[in-house]
Parts: sequence; C-alpha cells; structure tokens
Amino acid sequence: MLNKKLLVSTLAALSMTANVQANERPGEGVSVQPVQSPIAEETFQTLVISKALEELGYEVKPIQEVDYSAGYTSIANGDATFMAVNWYPLHNSMYSNAGGDDAFYRAGHYIEGAAQGYLIDKKSAEKYGIDNLEDFKDPEIAKVFDTNDDGKADLTGCQAGWGCEGVIEHQLDAFGLRDTVHHNQGQYAAIIADTISRFEDGEPVFYYTWTPYWVSGKLVPGKDVVWLEVPFSANPNGTDTALPNGKNYGFEVNSERIVANQAFAAENPAAAKLFEVAKLPIDAVSAENMMISNGEDSQKDIARHADQWIQAHRGQFDAWLDAARKAAK
Repeated sequence: MLNKKLLVSTLAALSMTANVQANERPGEGVSVQPVQSPIAEETFQTLVISKALEELGYEVKPIQEVDYSAGYTSIANGDATFMAVNWYPLHNSMYSNAGGDDAFYRAGHYIEGAAQGYLIDKKSAEKYGIDNLEDFKDPEIAKVFDTNDDGKADLTGCQAGWGCEGVIEHQLDAFGLRDTVHHNQGQYAAIIADTISRFEDGEPVFYYTWTPYWVSGKLVPGKDVVWLEVPFSANPNGTDTALPNGKNYGFEVNSERIVANQAFAAENPAAAKLFEVAKLPIDAVSAENMMISNGEDSQKDIARHADQWIQAHRGQFDAWLDAARKAAK
C-alpha cells in the first residue's frame, strides 16, 4: 500500500513538473525562422525578439538576410516565420502585394517614432536661407550641393528596394525637381559614409536618412545639420505627411512592427502575444546602432548588445514573456 501511494505521489509530482515546464516553455518543439533585411542595424531588434522566443521554448534558427520584398514573400509562403522590421506605413504596398492581412499576423507597434526626411548642413542652410526642399528648384542653390559638376544637386538618397526610394522619386516629380536634383541610389552605407566625409571636410551636404539609425548621432540635427520641410504632402499612398506641430518633412512618422506568418501565429498564441506586446524604445535602437558605427559591428557584438539590453531591462522583458505564457494556457 505504501509503495502504491508513493508511486501515485511520484507520478503526480512528475505530471505537475511537466505542466510547469509546458507553461514556462509553450514553444517547445517548434522551430522559428526569422528574416530581416541585410541592414546590420536591424539585427539588434530582431535578436531581442529571437531571444524572447528562445526563453519561451522555441527553437530559433539563425537569422536569414533577404531583401524586404523577398522577406514578405517568404513569410507569406511559410518559408520564414517572422520579421521584426515591417516599416509601417512605408512598406504597406509590399505587405499588401505579398498577401496582406490574409497572409500575415500583425498586431502592436514594436518600435515607434521613426522619422525620415531630407537634411542639409546647417552652415549652408543659414548662408543661403534654405529651409524647404522646394528651394532646390533654384539652379544656384542646386549648384551649392553639386559634387560632380553637372549643375544638379547631388542627393544622398535611398537604396533601391527599401521603399523610401519610391517616395523620393515621387517627390522629385511632384515638386518639379528633376532638372536640379540628382537622386543617388547607391549602396547606402557607402554613399552616406562619403557624405559624412565631405561634411567633415567642410563641404555642403544634402542627404536622406531615417531614425532609428546612427547617422543622426554623427550629423546631429540642430547642431550640424537641419531637416528640410517640403512644400506640400506628396506621397505615393496619398496620405498627409504634415505633423501635429505643422511641420511637414515629406514622410509619415513610421513604426517598426513585427509581421509573422498567419498560420504560425494561429497555432502559437504565445508567440503571437509576444509579437503584440513587445516594445523597444527607439532611443535604445539608435544607441545600439551607434555602437555598430563605432566598430562593434560583428554578429557576436550585436548579440552581446541584445543580451545587455535584456539584462538591463529584465523586468520589461519578463512582462512580455508572462503575457505570452498566459496566452498559451
């Protein structure tokens, strides 16, 4: 009789342990494939989510780097699981073209307050009275920013395939700037490095950039450079880009959202809830991006940055996990 009671007690304990483990690690036995763009500065936010999924028991595979459009297609087809860098609303057309809400799960806003726009060096802005992109219709103003003597201002622009290039091209037509502005769409890391070098040499600069990114830590708005307004809203999606304060920089303020395969999210409520509730401060991303620009740019470095952020914000991170585990019950 004693042995039978002991056996029942042991089985009950084992069952309780198994239930606790299941509750703590609801993703046990499920593999996840994250994807992101080849932009190294987007790895940090992807890794933070990957590490949260690992603590929930998911087997997270190494990140695959693909162009944005290919990323959406692979997630929609189920070849990949999620992407933490859905620029909303900039990527709306890519999202819709790959299947939209029928193919994807998207809830919550992971990183908010991402600004974009055109900037020039403060010295030139003050010297020539430039504060609006429309000023570049003046050939004399355009020549100030001409780096190859063709009479046009050279804009360090957006890399092809990112989405922002479509907005810039649309605006060059809408604002009548084709005759005075050349849009340089080279590899962004290379052309912005050249732009920064020219600024450091005291030359005028004219460029597009976004936040969160390290460029605004090197060329500080208000100190080294100034944002340019646009004459009116002109966006391929027809939206008003004016800000509540009346300023209009030509781009809507974006957020980076997590997009996942719809079927995966339905079968994995813990992961779906994590994707919904996770929030990363934009300043944290910009600070990490600055570490990358200062030479801490290996995959090992970026993984360490993610671990350090999690350790420093463990309470917030655990709150995400708690919400995910509750959703799995």
